Amino acid sequence: MSAPDGQETFISHLIEMRNRLLRAVLAVVVIFVLLFPWAQDLYALLAEPMLASLPQGGQMIATEVTTPFFVPVKVTMMTAFLIALPWIFYQIWAFVAPGLYQHEKRLGLPLIVSSVLLFLLGMAFAYFLVFPVVFGFIVGIAPEGVAVMTDIGKYLDFVLTLFLAFGITFEVPVAVVLLVKMRMVSVDKLREIRPYVVVGAFVIGAIFTPPDVISQIMLAVPMWLLYELGILIAAMITKPQAGTSSEFQPLSEDEMDAELDRIERQERETK
Repeated sequence: MSAPDGQETFISHLIEMRNRLLRAVLAVVVIFVLLFPWAQDLYALLAEPMLASLPQGGQMIATEVTTPFFVPVKVTMMTAFLIALPWIFYQIWAFVAPGLYQHEKRLGLPLIVSSVLLFLLGMAFAYFLVFPVVFGFIVGIAPEGVAVMTDIGKYLDFVLTLFLAFGITFEVPVAVVLLVKMRMVSVDKLREIRPYVVVGAFVIGAIFTPPDVISQIMLAVPMWLLYELGILIAAMITKPQAGTSSEFQPLSEDEMDAELDRIERQERETK
């Protein structure tokens, strides 16, 4: 006895999802294996902003036995995931695209591409601009006679937190456009709540960055500017076409009488 069509469709979707997931994981594993011989170099590149801020002869330490091995491995895995991110998003897109309408497909692909690019841009912003400021501040406020020697495991956790914070921050335009396109909020409403967004941006900056004003501003200001960019893009892509109106225009009294007369004439002619 064969399975119902609905059950067969569900099973086929599960099989396709498994295949897409396996392809994504396989890509990460292959890239990780290829990068593994350079694991120490990748960690050295990640640690460069901190090492550059330390005094002459300063160094980082490992307080656990296995940390010198596992930390470079984690950095390599993170790098492999970032390199494979476009392929991972493509697998997600290939799985969900058949169930989307044509206008959703036209919107979805640009949003996926822009999401990847903005996340990577946020990480680059953190690495090249924020890290030197943050680590310089940390080393600069150390009391006299205290040598700053950060554990490499704690350092990795710290930079990953900042990478995630700035990567998500740079996704603000995508989130704004999605909210507007899904009709969850209007562009006018986004403009109206602008003061609250600015305050929220500085609150988030205070939470996810060290307690210095400069690094907080370096997170809050880009978040605010990207919010404004999202409003601008949303206003452009939702702008009504020329000659059309987004609001319902009721018929006037004369137009209503003329329409009723036309309907009555049609009824008499059909009798």
